[in-house]
Amino acid sequence: MARASPLVIIFLVLGSSIATYNLVTMVIHYGSSERVAIDDKTLFVDPITEMPAHVKNRKRPKATFHVALTATDAIYSKWQCRIMYYWYKRQKNLPGSEMGGFTRILHSGRPDNLMDEIPTLVVDPLPEGRDRGYIVLNRPWAFVQWLEKATIEEEYVLMAEPDHIFLRPLPNLAHLGLPAAFPFSYIQPEKHEKIIRKYYPEEYGPVKDVDPIGNSPVIIRKDLIAKIAPTWMNVSLKMKYDPETDKAFGWVLEMYAYAVASALHGVRHILWKDFMLQPPWDLETTNKYILHYTYGCDYNLKGELTYGTIGEWRFDKRSHGAGPMPRNLSLPPPGVPESVVTLVKMVNEATANIPNWDTL
Repeated sequence: MARASPLVIIFLVLGSSIATYNLVTMVIHYGSSERVAIDDKTLFVDPITEMPAHVKNRKRPKATFHVALTATDAIYSKWQCRIMYYWYKRQKNLPGSEMGGFTRILHSGRPDNLMDEIPTLVVDPLPEGRDRGYIVLNRPWAFVQWLEKATIEEEYVLMAEPDHIFLRPLPNLAHLGLPAAFPFSYIQPEKHEKIIRKYYPEEYGPVKDVDPIGNSPVIIRKDLIAKIAPTWMNVSLKMKYDPETDKAFGWVLEMYAYAVASALHGVRHILWKDFMLQPPWDLETTNKYILHYTYGCDYNLKGELTYGTIGEWRFDKRSHGAGPMPRNLSLPPPGVPESVVTLVKMVNEATANIPNWDTL
């Protein structure tokens, strides 16, 4: 049954050269009955939390994906991007990889000193003050511009972040056109049903159709993300400008916006638990593809986690906002989980091999 087509109207001057979005009043129409179409058929599916063996081991033509990394020109972002790109290059051409090209989407509006090191497309940030200090609000707008400006050879796109490390060659986890995503335990649409309904009306379906994900990591067909991205941008802005939503969702607001925007377009995601791990909570890297080092790792010298209290040994990316992380970090004490040990070793390898690490 066709669904209604609500409008989201955001009063915003984007000041972009992209005529489609250079409007004082931006109006995005959501498709009324859009679903994931594969070979002229429409799939209505729930997210898959564990892929069946016959799907994991499927034989199919190689389907490469383009790695798209949104970033700022802050030093804090730069050194993470350099580590991320190092491990992309190390894993890209190994057996089992379906990693294609790479683009750092730099949403500072101006080139920086990594342009020759990392393939980069410069796009505009939101107009000054529009992000209200929430820098990741620029991410969906960056994707809108990139998809309009760039020539992307691959059929699929991986949306990634600077603090991602590729642990092993990454295959295309999408299946039959369905995008693949990592399920986040703290993205709980059903828990926030009242708020979600502001952006995902009842006629669109149950709140459980909003997947517990953010936009990253996600492997998705580029035609699907091209449809979702403007809606994701508008929903992000509308959420940020609504005090109740902003308070409820906080730093994960833009993640909820992507999940809602996907649902509005009828796009469901395969949920791959092994897509990513997050130390110190995830203890092993076995069968995982991406290591996300967003949380601080604090331990005493007995190897006991002291999260929330600075440990006698610690690894925390936020300790290095003014300059790159030092080379040759000390390994954690005995008893610390393998995931944290692997993180430090991989960071050390990258920083030891990236030229001008301390000076760029």
